[in-house]
Amino acid sequence: MNQDVKQEKPFDPNDPCLFCYPKPHEILAETEHALLISDSFPVSPGHCLVTPRRHIKTYFECTEEENREFRELILLAKQQIEEKHSPDGYNIGCNNGLAAGQSVMHLHIHIIPRYKGDVENPKGGVRWVIPRNSQYQLPK
Repeated sequence: MNQDVKQEKPFDPNDPCLFCYPKPHEILAETEHALLISDSFPVSPGHCLVTPRRHIKTYFECTEEENREFRELILLAKQQIEEKHSPDGYNIGCNNGLAAGQSVMHLHIHIIPRYKGDVENPKGGVRWVIPRNSQYQLPK
């Protein structure tokens, strides 16, 4: 076996943490405690993320000051997205813990622009995280 061939380490978004070291071209805006960054794997045009500068795992660990800045950056993201993409709606949310689908263990809040026709039936929105419970009917 040729020992000159380096084995490439598989991609791990947590080593080093993807959000502790964002690429400069990904940063759309910043505050003292948070960043607005473009999503490297967008699910729709304009998809971006708000992340704290501090390495924390879940939303439940953020401070009031961080939370205020998250809101400020989410509103700025909406303004920027509307100017470039004119979406018809938004999903905003974060995954907290492995059971919720979190894969990068640094809090990140998704701002996902939605467009008419991007899915056949958008009813239920974020409820689709558990597909069998996504649809609901009001009692007759």
